[in-house]
Amino acid sequence: MPSFRVIVAVGMLGPGVAPERVEPEAVAAGRELAVVEASNVDVVAGEARLTVRFTADHPREALRVAEHVVQRIGTLASIGPWRLTERVGGRWYRRA
Repeated sequence: MPSFRVIVAVGMLGPGVAPERVEPEAVAAGRELAVVEASNVDVVAGEARLTVRFTADHPREALRVAEHVVQRIGTLASIGPWRLTERVGGRWYRRA
């Protein structure tokens, strides 16, 4: 089954939202629709980026999962640009 990842720029947290709550909530949202393989938070050029890696049968299904994860994060924090990538062979290709 193909592996996908959604990468989301996370900005200011909402009032009363603890930073350690965001990643587990994103993973929980992903698990509602797919098998989540991994997750992590990185800081790139001063920007927090949350990645959730999951499996899906088709890019259309993966886009649905990604949008669901992004929507959930958006209830906790402001979000910036996000993207969906698919692993093909040893490389990641942008799908959205």
